[in-house]
Amino acid sequence: MIKYFHEKKNQKGFTLIELLVVIAIIGVLATIVLVSLNTARSKARDSRRVSDLRQLALALEMYYDDNDAYIDSSGACVTVNETNLGALTTTYMGTIPDDPGTGDYSYGAATDEQDYVLKAVVENALPDGAYRTTVYGCTCVGAAEYCIRP
Repeated sequence: MIKYFHEKKNQKGFTLIELLVVIAIIGVLATIVLVSLNTARSKARDSRRVSDLRQLALALEMYYDDNDAYIDSSGACVTVNETNLGALTTTYMGTIPDDPGTGDYSYGAATDEQDYVLKAVVENALPDGAYRTTVYGCTCVGAAEYCIRP
């Protein structure tokens, strides 16, 4: 019987402590990867927001070329959706883009329909020169508010 225990002790393998250390190291590495992945995701959503606003601006410019006016927003900052900018989907865009996060895009036009502003709230402050002011009911003053005008 004693000989049996000695044979088991001489066999090669991992101890419980060694396995726990390896699992802890893998857990720490997985946490670091997930944190950096979330940052990349938020930057990707911001890039999509900027791209969507530029596509909307292009569609609005094509609409203006055909109608000599931008779409009316009654001098207020309205949510970009099929109800407010549905005229763009008939000829200039397939669908009105939605914010990739939980927010909304906004649109405001001058009462004479000769100027407009598009706004998106981003997750990370953007370094480029977005339009900064309050115009047509849309407030664009913070570093996390990306606005464009023609």
